[in-house]
Amino acid sequence: MLKHVVGLMTQPMQEWEKIRDENESVGEIYLRHVLPLGAVSPLAGILGTTLVGWQIAAAAPVKLTPGSAIQIGIVYYLAILFSVYVIGVMIRWMSETYGAEQPLSRCVALAAYTATPLFLVGVMQLYPVLWMNFLVGLPALAYSVYLLYSGVPIMMEIPKERGFLFASAVLAVGLVALVGLLVSTVVLWSFGLGPAFRV
Repeated sequence: MLKHVVGLMTQPMQEWEKIRDENESVGEIYLRHVLPLGAVSPLAGILGTTLVGWQIAAAAPVKLTPGSAIQIGIVYYLAILFSVYVIGVMIRWMSETYGAEQPLSRCVALAAYTATPLFLVGVMQLYPVLWMNFLVGLPALAYSVYLLYSGVPIMMEIPKERGFLFASAVLAVGLVALVGLLVSTVVLWSFGLGPAFRV
């Protein structure tokens, strides 16, 4: 379990080749990587927002009720699981355009392992101070983008030039998915499913 994490952080090119050669099923990818690492952010968020609270500038910390934090954490976790799969499906769909048709499992693996730095940085939600999360989250996001650009040619078995274009298209899909999640959050909050704060 989680055997590729260190390799992706230290020697990503070699690790992508190992991941490609394993040919894990979608279920195995989820069981060994997405389910445990995807839980880091929601669990840290639940603890951070109930015990520490988040703080903007010099204002007093704002805390959520445990019930509200758990509810949001569950929805957050399901959104992570769903997003990895949907991006994998989109990679599979786009692979035909780039002459890089691969099985769905490999496309989901590309999506899942690319997100590893974002999964790991989720531990920062234990101490949800906005500037600190931004300071640590930005390099993690940049490294995820690097993993995407380095992983696409290896996982999809295409030349680097075509891999660059393919990775750029995947990045665009990821950004659209992020905007979709943000819009969904606003819609849910407008229907009264927003957080409940502790007084």
